[in-house]
Amino acid sequence: MATLGNSTARPSATGGQPAGGGQGFAGVLLILAVVCMGLMAGLFWGFDISVMPGLGDSDDRTFITAMQHINADIENGLFGLVFAGGLLVPGAAAVVLLVQKRRGAALWTAVATVAYFIVLILTMGVEVPLNNQLANAGPVDKIADLHKVRADFEGVWVTVNHFRTLLCTIAVAALGRALSLHARAQRPAAPVAPPYPPGPGAPYPGVR
Repeated sequence: MATLGNSTARPSATGGQPAGGGQGFAGVLLILAVVCMGLMAGLFWGFDISVMPGLGDSDDRTFITAMQHINADIENGLFGLVFAGGLLVPGAAAVVLLVQKRRGAALWTAVATVAYFIVLILTMGVEVPLNNQLANAGPVDKIADLHKVRADFEGVWVTVNHFRTLLCTIAVAALGRALSLHARAQRPAAPVAPPYPPGPGAPYPGVR
C-alpha cells in the first residue's frame, strides 16, 4: 500500500511547533487573560466616563461620602481575583507560549503583562494611598474642611485613573494580537505541491 514519504508534521507557517495539547492550554490562558484585562479596562473606563464626572458635579459632602463607600465596597474577593488575574494569567500565558516557541504571541502577551504591571504600580503607589487618605479623614460630619479633603484626592486620582484605562486598553489590544497569532499557528499547514509534475510512467515524488 502506498504511503507518503514526507507525511511527518511540520512547523506552521507562523513559526513554532505543530499544534498539540499544550497549544490548547496556551489558548485557554490567552482567553482568560483577555477576559480579566477586559474587565479591568471596563472598570477603569466606567470611572472615567461616568462615575467620576457624575461625582464631579456633586457637592463636597456627597463626593467624599460616595468615594469612601465605593473604595470600601470594591475590596471583595471577586474584584481581587480579577485584579490579580490581570497580571498572573497573561504572565503564565507568555511563559507557556515562549516554551512552545510561539515567539510572536509570547512577545505580545509579554507587552500586555508589562502594561498591566505598570497599572499595578500606579494603583498601589498612588491610588490606594489616596483611597486610604480619604478613608482616614473619617465621617463627613467630622471633617473640618471638606473642600480641602476632596481637592487633595480628586485631581490626582482622576488623572492617574486615565492612565490606568489607557494601559489596560493597550494590554487588551496586545492580547488580542497574541490570540490572533496563536489561532493562526493552530491551523494545519497546507500540503506542499511537488516541484515538478511526474513524467509518464514515473513514480509520484514521495510515494512508494
